[in-house]
Amino acid sequence: MSAAPELRRNSLDLPEAVEAARAQYAARRPRSAALHAGALEVLAGGNTRTVIAYEPFPAAMVRGEDCRLWDLDDHAYLDLCGEYTAGLFGHSEPRIHDALHAVLRRGINFASVGPGEEKLARLICGRFPSIERVRFTNSGTEANLMALTAARAFTGRAKIMAFRGGYHGGVLTFPITGASLATLPLPFVMADYNDNDSAAAVARANAADLAVILVEPMQGSGGCIPARPDFLATLRALADETGAVLIFDEVMTSRHSAGGVQARLGITPDMTTLGKYIAGGMSFGAFGGRADIMALFGGKLPHAGTFNNNVLSMAAGGVAMGEIFTAEVAEALYQRGEALRARLNAVGAAAGVPLSFTGIGSMLTAQFRIPAPDRPYVPTPGEEQLRELFFFDMLEAGIYLARRGMVALSLPVADADLDRFVAAVADFAENRAELLRADGVTG
Repeated sequence: MSAAPELRRNSLDLPEAVEAARAQYAARRPRSAALHAGALEVLAGGNTRTVIAYEPFPAAMVRGEDCRLWDLDDHAYLDLCGEYTAGLFGHSEPRIHDALHAVLRRGINFASVGPGEEKLARLICGRFPSIERVRFTNSGTEANLMALTAARAFTGRAKIMAFRGGYHGGVLTFPITGASLATLPLPFVMADYNDNDSAAAVARANAADLAVILVEPMQGSGGCIPARPDFLATLRALADETGAVLIFDEVMTSRHSAGGVQARLGITPDMTTLGKYIAGGMSFGAFGGRADIMALFGGKLPHAGTFNNNVLSMAAGGVAMGEIFTAEVAEALYQRGEALRARLNAVGAAAGVPLSFTGIGSMLTAQFRIPAPDRPYVPTPGEEQLRELFFFDMLEAGIYLARRGMVALSLPVADADLDRFVAAVADFAENRAELLRADGVTG
């Protein structure tokens, strides 16, 4: 459905347009509003996952099928959020469902090793160039924490070089605006993303005690900002020069080829962290790398976790990575995403408004500035309001994406779905043109 006429009035200024969009959203979702009111009585903040919370209240989803979602108020959506890349296989992949049902019939918690664990490990080691040995966790956050632990123990050093705008989990977040109160108090030294000189200066200044260089090949939470290949190559050289362990956080970007961005670019880190989609939608994380580093877990370093090798994640992961997400499927998804981003950027250019999309392959984020940014930035208040308006306008059009404007395609998304999204963005560019020109950033 298209945006309501009252939301198209060019006479509205940006704050008024956002408020009108919020009011229309709230009026159409009384059941979600009631659920949120009740949740506030027992859940801190009314939810247990900050990224899915937004004003005035989040829409509560109750059913999914393929790439469709239905909320508590019976609205249907095209799901382009893709569970922030974890929902790669959609909501109803029959092969994954069959594997999970078979496991449930045999039992759930065995407190032992099992064949599913070895099978999934072998699949992962066979795909990612840097991973000679691997261990499993329950999330990407845990995977990054354990990789950092391993690298610091292996080098006998303490400091961790990370990048402004980066995100490596709920307790490892580095906003461009400064430190996060949620981030663990480890000895981080910060550099600027996609800035070779900044990285070199920080690495060399801390070389004697630098244990880790931790980087996303594309900053996901930071706005789908891809790392330049020369930047990643510089980090590889700096790790060799200083003796630090180079870790690629490919929790999100591993979907961009059979072997992730590292395989696509031919730049191999010492360790890699994984998560999100690999267990077919179940809770999952993994960290792995060179055999000599990972050998620490044969004795010196303990690594516990009741559900690290839970039978549901192991079974679903074996099917997801062994049967469904083949190299050919990964490449086709990558190319579809590249084509989609080009189409969306053409929409903004044709409308003559500051609207661009950054990303790699099947991941992209709307930006309300031109040219498209190549590094994280502090958005203006106008850009933040445009982002919120874009989110609500897409919901009104029946398209669900991340509040921050991020899209992660799932395999069930069809060409007609992509056409629908492009048309909705074109409507937004036309109907909100005056606001975009007045409040977006150009130059």
